[in-house]
Order: sequence, then C-alpha cells, then structure tokens
Amino acid sequence: MRDGRIEAVLPAAEAAARFADYERIALPEHALIPGLVNAHTHAAMTLMRGLADDLPLMRWLEEHIWPAEKRHVSSEFVRDGTLAACAEMLRGGITCFNDMYFFPEAALETALEAGMRSAHGIIVIEIPSPYAADAADYLRKGLEVRDRYGDESLASFCLAPHAPYTVSDASFRKVATLAAELDLPVHVHLHETEQEVQGSLAEHGMRPLERLRRLNLLGPNLIAVHAVHLNADEVTLLAHHGCSVVHCPSSNLKLASGFAPIAELAAAGVNIALGTDGAASNNRLDLMQEMRTAALLAKAVARDAQAMPAHQALHAATLGGAQALGLGERIGSIVAGKEADLTAITLRAPELAPCYDVASHLAYAAGREHVSHVWVAGRLALRDGELQSPAFSRLESRLHLWQNALGRLAGH
Repeated sequence: MRDGRIEAVLPAAEAAARFADYERIALPEHALIPGLVNAHTHAAMTLMRGLADDLPLMRWLEEHIWPAEKRHVSSEFVRDGTLAACAEMLRGGITCFNDMYFFPEAALETALEAGMRSAHGIIVIEIPSPYAADAADYLRKGLEVRDRYGDESLASFCLAPHAPYTVSDASFRKVATLAAELDLPVHVHLHETEQEVQGSLAEHGMRPLERLRRLNLLGPNLIAVHAVHLNADEVTLLAHHGCSVVHCPSSNLKLASGFAPIAELAAAGVNIALGTDGAASNNRLDLMQEMRTAALLAKAVARDAQAMPAHQALHAATLGGAQALGLGERIGSIVAGKEADLTAITLRAPELAPCYDVASHLAYAAGREHVSHVWVAGRLALRDGELQSPAFSRLESRLHLWQNALGRLAGH
C-alpha cells in the first residue's frame, strides 16, 4: 500500500524483494479480503437497539420508533449513535456504510473522526421531524451538506427518499431530476412488506415499483432496499434497468417482512448488495452474519443448495455494495490502484479448523469476532482487535446517558 492505495498484489517473496523498505505487517494465518460494505443502515439508531422488539414493521415504526425519534433525535443523538455504530462496524470488518438518517452532517463528521468511509442519504420524506419541516426542507439541507463535503475523499452521497408510502409523486419527481443532474444514487426502501404493496395499489392503483418506473426513477443508480415482495415481471424490470438490490435478511426475518427472491434476482443479473439495516431492527450491525444468513436463506427459498454460493455472498458483501453506491471503481476488491480498504480475518481458531476453502469459511464459519485488522484508505482503523481512533474514548459514558434517557420508552 502507498498513499492510501493498493500499489501491488504479488507473491510474498517478490514483494519482499521489490518493497524491502516498506513497513511490513505479517498475517500468515489470516485471510485478507476487501473491506465489507454495509449498503444499508441507519447508524444512529444504535441508540434504539432493543427498544421495542418483536413487533411488525408499521406498528414498530408508528408506536415506538417515530415517537422516540420525535422526542430525542438531535445532532447530538446522531453523533453518539453513529459513533457507537462505527465502533461496532469497524470491529466487524466493515469499512464503508450507506446511511439514511436525520442530521447527516453530524453522522458524516462522526464517521470521519472514526476513520470510516461513508455514504450519506440526502433524506426526502413528507413527515416533519426535529431535523426538517417538509420534503423541500430535507432536500435543501441535505444538498447543503453535500456542497460542503463534496470533496471529502471518505464521504459520498445518495438521494434518499424514505419509502413510497412516505414520499409524494412531486417529491419523487424532484429526486429523479436531481439524480440525473448530479449523477447520484437513489437509495429507497422498496417492496419491503405486503402491506406496502397493498397500500400502493389502494392509493395509487399500481404497485410501488411501477409507480417509480412511471416517475423515471428506475436506472443503474437505483438502490432498492429490501425488495422482498417482487413478482417475476418486477425482477425482470429491475434487471432490465440495471438497478441494485440491498438484501437485509436479518431485518426482514426479525420484522417478519418475508423472504427476498435473491436467487431469481441474481439469475436475472441484478447487482446484489448486503445491508444490516439499523440496530433497532436487526439488532446487530454484523455483515459477517448477514453473509451467512443471506446464503442460507437463498438456498432454502429457492430450494437449491447451489443458490448464493460462498463466493457470491462475499461479492455481495464487498464489491456488490461498492457498485451499488457508485464506488466500484474505488473500493470493493483487492486490485492495484484501488483505495486500500481491507479487512484481515484470522483463521487460527479451533472453530475454523481445518480449512479446506477460505471463501467457504468466510461465508459459513467465521464471524466478526475473528476480524483482527481493518484498513480504510490505507490507514489502520483496527489493529489486533483494538480501535485506533481516539474518538471512541468518550463512547461508553455517552451511551449510559442515552440509555437512561430512552429507557422508559422501551417495551410494548
């Protein structure tokens, strides 16, 4: 590595001869993989982890999450919640996350302090919040953040209309126009539940994906999050337009949203990425777990043991996420010239022995507890399991304060 990039990938003996004066970190019993890309999360919601479990999506949102956010969400809430999320994600080998939440400037600044790469949603939603009054206000504030931080190498941006049931046609049209003008990805919850689909049929006379098609939102920059309830024509439509799907298997399971047709999407050529969703609905920001769950679910749903094999799961957790975010030329694979976002996973443990196939172990056997080192743009963010940024020193006391503040909202 040099100047934050991968300078060469070559045999060890040749590396020792050509780069004798470089610092050397020897990890002889490790697998070195591209840094994991969490393609969908709400980082600050770590402060609501376990706040209201075992509820269906809309009841969970309307009776617990949205009231808690109305009461507590602030720039300070987002800073502390995002810092907790960064600590968890780095310790689990995640080097980049795609965030959709209020006060994106606070989340962005916190990610930079933590030494993480991040993509931040320019939120669009019709519901007022402590952050913004209406959809136009959300857009204006988000675009201002992009203008201020557009040159930051570790930060990028997405337009982030929340979902078809919270965004109007007029707002979606504005998003489509901006996406074309600014060449930004569009990151949206889509076809997550049967209730969402039925509600769209009742209100708009069409399914949500068809509504987005008519509003000119389908294209290679569309990131469809969840995409659980799709028919065969919709799978074909996503493939035809070059869209990406972010699969969030643990969140879908916990909220009883259903089983995404991942084998069909992959067979059609849709780019698949993986996301944890927020810690309030998962409750872990653990992409190693998502790899395993995604692969196992794909096999069960397709009734095909060859559905989503280990290499495909690893691709979804790395390059698939990078490509969805428009970062595929910069990160997501170990290639000379790309930025050095890397994760080292130790394979020296009784539960990982013997090892016949490294990719199989990464998808099915290893866990985030086996992550030892993480680099982001060539800088060590995790060394021997220890976080390197001094930003994390204040975290524990802040989390206790938030637990006391939000604790009375816990439960049903």
